[in-house]
Amino acid sequence: MIPRAAVARIRSLSGQFPVIVITGARQSGKTTLIRALYPELPYVNLERPDILEKAMDDPRGFLAGFPGGRCIIDEAQRFLELPSWLQGIVDEDPIPGQFFLTGSNQALLKSQIVQSLAGRAAYVQLPPFDSAELAKLAGTPASTDEWLFKGFYPPLYDRPFEPVEWFAQYVHTYLERDLTQLIQVKDLRSFHRFLRLCAGRTGQVVNLSDLARDADVSHTTIKQWLSVLEASFLIFFLPPWYDNFQKRLVKSSKLYFYDVGLAGFLAGITEARQWETHPQRGAFFETMVVSDLVKKSQSSGCRSEWFFWSSPSGMEVDLVELRGADVHAYEIKSSATFRPDRLKNLLAWGDLAGLPPEKLHLLYDGNESLVHRGVSVAPWRSGI
Repeated sequence: MIPRAAVARIRSLSGQFPVIVITGARQSGKTTLIRALYPELPYVNLERPDILEKAMDDPRGFLAGFPGGRCIIDEAQRFLELPSWLQGIVDEDPIPGQFFLTGSNQALLKSQIVQSLAGRAAYVQLPPFDSAELAKLAGTPASTDEWLFKGFYPPLYDRPFEPVEWFAQYVHTYLERDLTQLIQVKDLRSFHRFLRLCAGRTGQVVNLSDLARDADVSHTTIKQWLSVLEASFLIFFLPPWYDNFQKRLVKSSKLYFYDVGLAGFLAGITEARQWETHPQRGAFFETMVVSDLVKKSQSSGCRSEWFFWSSPSGMEVDLVELRGADVHAYEIKSSATFRPDRLKNLLAWGDLAGLPPEKLHLLYDGNESLVHRGVSVAPWRSGI
């Protein structure tokens, strides 16, 4: 198993809380990780109809059947009453690290746990790999275009899958089955068109009216579909940054895919070389870098909040990170060559926000790390 950054956080939380909930997209490695960490624990998968039926028919007997009262329960959102039954057990015996639950639908699982297990459960979000987790792995992509094409899902690195074939099956097996069941899609073609349109808008401010028009569905439907993609850990949104030095200038959020390979597949990319001249390469490169930073903070348990900033005059900062009261700003460039003029927006925003240069960062597609006018300039995989 490829080492995951979330291991330390899971071990720490399992020594404090009776229930640990690991959430993340389908195929992000949740089951592999938790079973490798606790191989001695019994494992059940509620995806199996026979096990789910047994759990729902006799939950008390189901949970009493585990030696020592500890187990791993996969896809726990399938049994929405499970947290209520766990509450009684952990209240009687609040020993840390009793139950490990995994789930690929945040909204379904968390809503039930908040009601029944508040203060008794801790959460760990496990996204697909980030660049630091893959840094020491042999056989990683040799070029940025190959990174953009392949993405970061674990099965593409520990099994001999071709990316296009794997993504096709992923869309068919998980997106079509899971998501269309959740939102009861009547016209699968409209939903496919919606997915492709979202992929084409990654790294952009979302205009719900435009998206609804292009997808040929209602504004309400678009909001519902986007919320399901977000709850299933396929996309996330960056809200606009605002502070008292400048009123909020852009109200809509930016949409990003957690995995650039999946976004590229949905956008019609079938070969890495297509990225060489693709008109949206910059937006997809930005998606890869932004998601990489966000995934790293999630895996480590960092409580960073993420934003972007843009003004009507065209000045923009790609990423603003709030670490408690500490602010950092990032500019992302897909060019392999550093030019000093690429720091113009960062430095201007630093002056506006009162940030010293050491809290400004430029991440680019080159290989050289340097400091220019106090701003750190580093390759996108540098691990900042």
